[in-house]
Amino acid sequence: MSNVIAVTGQKPRSRYDAGVIKYREMGYWQPDYTPKDTDVIALFRITPQEGVEPEEAAAAVAGESSTATWTVVWTDRLTACDAYRAKAYQVDRVPNTGVGTRTEQQYFAYIAYDLDLFEPGSIANLTASIIGNVFGFKPLKALRLEDMRIPVAYAKTFQGPATGIVVERERLDKFGRPLLGATTKPKLGLSGRNYGRVVYEALKGGLDFVKDDENINSQPFMHWRDRFLFCMEAVNRASAATGEVKGHYLNVTAATMEDMYERAEFAKELGSVIVMIDLVIGYTAIQSMAKWARRNDMILHLHRAGHGTYTRQKSHGVSFRVIGKWMRLAGVDHIHAGTVVGKLEGDPAVIAGIYDTLREAHTPANLSHGLFFDQDWAGLRKVMPVASGGIHAGQMHQLVTYLGEDTVLQFGGGTIGHPQGIQAGAQANRVALEATIQARNEGVDIWNEGPQVLQRAAKWCSPLRAALDIWRDVTFDYTSTDTVDFVPTATATG
Repeated sequence: MSNVIAVTGQKPRSRYDAGVIKYREMGYWQPDYTPKDTDVIALFRITPQEGVEPEEAAAAVAGESSTATWTVVWTDRLTACDAYRAKAYQVDRVPNTGVGTRTEQQYFAYIAYDLDLFEPGSIANLTASIIGNVFGFKPLKALRLEDMRIPVAYAKTFQGPATGIVVERERLDKFGRPLLGATTKPKLGLSGRNYGRVVYEALKGGLDFVKDDENINSQPFMHWRDRFLFCMEAVNRASAATGEVKGHYLNVTAATMEDMYERAEFAKELGSVIVMIDLVIGYTAIQSMAKWARRNDMILHLHRAGHGTYTRQKSHGVSFRVIGKWMRLAGVDHIHAGTVVGKLEGDPAVIAGIYDTLREAHTPANLSHGLFFDQDWAGLRKVMPVASGGIHAGQMHQLVTYLGEDTVLQFGGGTIGHPQGIQAGAQANRVALEATIQARNEGVDIWNEGPQVLQRAAKWCSPLRAALDIWRDVTFDYTSTDTVDFVPTATATG
């Protein structure tokens, strides 16, 4: 049966007669439609149920994410319904799916939405349509939002990053290299005083930042106010000792907005340059904190806690490149965006596309990096990607090659787990980074000669030598679950 919705009984005689008709007959499938410059465009990966035609499935997604319901409603005629209907205008087979593969047939569906369907400057409203009820729609086995094009007309209604990469570097007085950070370990259980000691040792040893982890808020073993006080004492002492601007991402995530504002204000009073929030607080709270950060000249760090529940699998959920776009609009300054070589999910091509989305003024379509659309960021500031999770000094040449210098490299266990202590771990990472950057600037092929560069630096830096001895062979070589679907095609050359 080819209908998206299985029904019995009399069908309507025309478009607005009562009853049930296919979504494509309602006007949600328009293969001749040319998207307008002001349209929001979404690319979905669709896996239809057996018997559901791909064009009908695409039309259903367009309808259920815009104006349709399961049956004809005459009240459509009280609206500018032809304009307000989302329009599925292209369906392509996904390469390496279907007959002869291990994956059932999937399709890429391109859907255009009129700009008037969305509230200006609201991620909550945008997502309520694009990823609302449609992801539970029975006629689809699976649905994934792969990419979006945000038109300039809509992007300009958002604040964008509170601070941006350029201003952050000016405030920190750090240029020409990635920033260095670490997450305090263990992330739960330390007293406020011991927590602050870890922060001081890491900053004193050469890191630029230390951070709270996603789940340290205000627990019985350490109240948030105690943590803030001890951490800022550590920051100030380390800054005085080194002559460098230092920071600690104070996690202000809490149960209510009132609690978060209270914690953020206290961080500001203590002189912090940065505060942190978790993705799980929700889009409205993220935008609210971004506005607070802009008003208060504060860098806003976003930990992507929870994203793996819906970004990691290829068949269903939301690609992280889309989350990156939403968060740039929402106004965060930092976001964890993958390492390639660490312990967390990260295909090199996918990560390259995400980093470009966060850092470039204009992102051209690049199917080999998973980017399906040209994206003009309309002057919005740039987001600093953060690489963290299972990285160590021995990978420095790989990290710099893959990720570039506008990034924060966070070595949590790779600093605090150093056999000579926390300061030594920080020193090892700082020396490894500066040796790698110097070699790159001198024209050395750091991808191939990076290990030799690090070995030479380790001859005069015993902490780096110890780090290489203990972690040199530690890798996380597992097959990525989220990879691009780009298949290059050979062309004839004259």
